[in-house]
Amino acid sequence: PPPQTKPTMATLHHYSRAFFAPLLKSSCRQQPSRLISSTTTTAAAASSSSSVAMDVKVQKFSRLQSLKSELQQEDASLHDFVTSDNDNINNTINSNHHLPQQQPIKRKKAPPRPAKILPKPSWLKAVPATSPKYHELRTTVRSLGLATVCEEAKCPNIGDCWGGAPPAKGSNTISNTEQDELEQQHYGTATATIMIMGDTCTRGCSFCAVKTSRKPPPLDPNEPQKVAEAVTSWGLDYVVLTSVDRDDLVDQGAGHFRGVVQRLKELSGGGAGGGEGDASNGKNDDENNNDNNNKKNKKAIIVEALTPDFCGELDLVTQVATSGLDVYAHNIETVERLTPRVRDRRAGYQQTLSVLRHVKTVNPNVLTKTSIMLGLGETDEEIRTTMQDLRNNDVDVVTFGQYLQPSRRHLPVKEYVTPDKFEEWRIEAEEQFGFRYCASGPLVRSSYKAGEFFLKNMVREKKREREAVAAAEAAVV
Repeated sequence: PPPQTKPTMATLHHYSRAFFAPLLKSSCRQQPSRLISSTTTTAAAASSSSSVAMDVKVQKFSRLQSLKSELQQEDASLHDFVTSDNDNINNTINSNHHLPQQQPIKRKKAPPRPAKILPKPSWLKAVPATSPKYHELRTTVRSLGLATVCEEAKCPNIGDCWGGAPPAKGSNTISNTEQDELEQQHYGTATATIMIMGDTCTRGCSFCAVKTSRKPPPLDPNEPQKVAEAVTSWGLDYVVLTSVDRDDLVDQGAGHFRGVVQRLKELSGGGAGGGEGDASNGKNDDENNNDNNNKKNKKAIIVEALTPDFCGELDLVTQVATSGLDVYAHNIETVERLTPRVRDRRAGYQQTLSVLRHVKTVNPNVLTKTSIMLGLGETDEEIRTTMQDLRNNDVDVVTFGQYLQPSRRHLPVKEYVTPDKFEEWRIEAEEQFGFRYCASGPLVRSSYKAGEFFLKNMVREKKREREAVAAAEAAVV
């Protein structure tokens, strides 16, 4: 046998080509046929699905055409359709004639819904703001950058208060009595309500139109001087100072309020007013003499302060009550039942009574005053209870006014109280409950014509004193 030799790489390569070449050729020849068969199968499936979709569309189209043709063949109208149904119903009723006959149902219109905003009655008419005195006050307020509650709260009486009252008929004939002299002297007294400490409040009462914010702008340190200069330049007899609530401040603005009142009294020559303070403290004799000479040339202004409740902190109330003001006003606003809905949650009915009671404790000479809004849903008995609570806390003056909704976002008006009813409340407050004075009317506000009301009340009190003295002298004789 031939000798066995070890195969080389060339030999292996030769045999591998010989073995694998036929296999590669067969696979190459079979691949196109597979591709062709797969392509044919896909095309067939696509053609079959498209044919099915076409069949569905043809069926739908043919059905739609058949329905259209049926509708075109029918010549019945809508009227025929309705009458045919009525005929069928009548036939059914006639066939059941043994059943009790029912009357046809008559549909009634639903009653109209009550409007949320009641129409205003004819007696709610305010005087237009056209007088020269009004324009004078408005110009001064704008130039000094001051704010008034008359404008911020959208009060309808701004033209009437700022312009003063027109003379009464027959006022040209004046007697020589003291009453007529005082009335003539204070005729046409204009009343302005200056709002200090900014125009943005930290509380949000449901009846008030003043802007609100948790962080109002800081106080103006020059405001006491600005207010005093503005008021003294107007030549007013009576001024009302009010303010927004400033719960964001440490003292809630009590010190600032006190400073405004004291500076106003200094410039107007009113001294310390009804309070305990003295405007001349801290000055030498020459300065005091100059101030006294200036005071002789100026008319003393009666100052009313319409204050917040200072969250019931009585030490802060004391600061304002002893600042030299003449009238301390703090509004109770409404009856106790409606207080949580009408006022901010931080205010309270009993808290207001405690503030008014404390004022008389620290300053017995000052007059205390409050205001009640009507038309929020209160009852007569609740109003009487409120008046009795006020008198139990030694409140001197009360005012009644109609609540007017500032916008749709505020509480709606429940009732418009008539002028006759307001007059009844005035008589009852003064004669039955013993208030020293009561201003009551649809357009009356806490500071509405406060100067004229206050001065006229003083005239009446002096007349009563003269009559009492005359009666006592007659009794002695």
